[in-house]
Amino acid sequence: MDNNETKQVSIDLKPEIAKGSYSNLAIISHSPSEFVIDFATILPGMPKPDVSNRIVMNPEHAKRLLMALSDNISKYESQFGQIRLSVEPKGTFNLSDFGPINNGSKS
Repeated sequence: MDNNETKQVSIDLKPEIAKGSYSNLAIISHSPSEFVIDFATILPGMPKPDVSNRIVMNPEHAKRLLMALSDNISKYESQFGQIRLSVEPKGTFNLSDFGPINNGSKS
C-alpha cells in the first residue's frame, strides 16, 4: 500500500448506540495490559456517579485515543476558540475515591 493511500473503515452504527449517552466524568484505571475507562454522570441530587459505559482497551489503543482526542481538540479550538476549564481538573481518580462499586447484583 502506498504511504499516501488512505485506509477506509466501514462501521455499523446501531440506532440504540447512535443516540449516545451523556458523561461528565471519566474514571480511568489501568493494569500492565489494559486501560479501563468508566464513563459516568454526576448530577445534582444524585448520591453517587452513575456509570453508563465501560471501555477496555490495550495500552497502544489508549495512546492512539489520546492522540486522536488531542488532534480533535486542537482542530475544535482553532475553529471555535480555546476551551476554558472552569475548575482545575484533579487529573486522575482512584476507584476507591467513589466507595464500593455496585455491579448491579443484589446483596
